[in-house]
Amino acid sequence: MSIFKKIMTAIRGGASEVGESIIDSNATRIFEQEIRDVENHLTKAKRDLTGVMAEQMAANREVDRLKREIIEHEGYVAQALDKGDETLALAVAEKIAALESELAAQQQAFESFQGSANRLKDLVKKSERQVAEHKRQLSMVKTTESVQKATSAITDNFSSSNSKLLSAKDSLERIKAKQQKFDDRMKAAEVLEAENGDGALEAQLKAAGIGAQNASANSVLDRLKAKQNKA
Repeated sequence: MSIFKKIMTAIRGGASEVGESIIDSNATRIFEQEIRDVENHLTKAKRDLTGVMAEQMAANREVDRLKREIIEHEGYVAQALDKGDETLALAVAEKIAALESELAAQQQAFESFQGSANRLKDLVKKSERQVAEHKRQLSMVKTTESVQKATSAITDNFSSSNSKLLSAKDSLERIKAKQQKFDDRMKAAEVLEAENGDGALEAQLKAAGIGAQNASANSVLDRLKAKQNKA
């Protein structure tokens, strides 16, 4: 029996760990949903508050009406007394007493609604400030989470990226070597063509004084002098 209890305890402990892991992995989403829930409650609270304020306004109007009616009936009492009709004055006074009792009840209701409305207004304002602060914190949490994910991705991929960079460098060097080899072959072909072509032979003949030579100023002058002497 004790073994069974220990097994159940271990299962409960594992379930608790799994639950905490799920909560941790979804903490930001849970926090955001909780903020939305609070905002929904606030919206309902504001609707309820408008109802309380409407009751407060209605009670205030009733208080004002009763006060005017009492003043009006007090005038009736004065008129009845002026006429010496105390019976009528007493009847009106009884009406005034009933109005004053109703006024006291309405005044109490008005003050109750007013107090409730003021408390609810304070609570709504306080809750709205807290929601605004939570939203600010949520924005910071999301930003931090994004930065941490980016940092983690950079760290995880650093080794593979480093090897890729080295591979890319090797490829670049191979391309440069291939291009250099091509340039060397082109230059070698040009040199070979210069050595084996007609231009090379003419250069050799000219160097030996064979074949047509480029005329110089002195040779032209000598030729003209010889021509003149013959004449």
